[in-house]
Amino acid sequence: MSEEPDDDFKALVVATILNAEPEKAISLLSKQFEVGEPKLGVGVFKGRTKGVRAVYSGEKKEILAANREYLYDPFTILHEFYHHLRSFAGEHRGTEKHADRFAINFIQGYNRVASKEMRK
Repeated sequence: MSEEPDDDFKALVVATILNAEPEKAISLLSKQFEVGEPKLGVGVFKGRTKGVRAVYSGEKKEILAANREYLYDPFTILHEFYHHLRSFAGEHRGTEKHADRFAINFIQGYNRVASKEMRK
């Protein structure tokens, strides 16, 4: 896996999701972390989606959002991409806590870049 992305990359990914281009964000993430792109969709996996915004199926290599609006939520997309990333590493240590940290790390990078831009 490549090195930790910088804040500019994190900001680009988050902004891309906020701009309703989650597929483009997934493509950027997949290239950065050198993994195949998961599919994105809206729907449910039987028995696994009650009360959640999205789920990742390693078997199908797919992120499924419970509804379309969650595809434009950076936290949700980044959280589920983390599960995809961990399943590609051959060992699944993709706990919810780690997935949350991964997503928050990207959002914090976005916030740092946005804060710098506002001070200019």
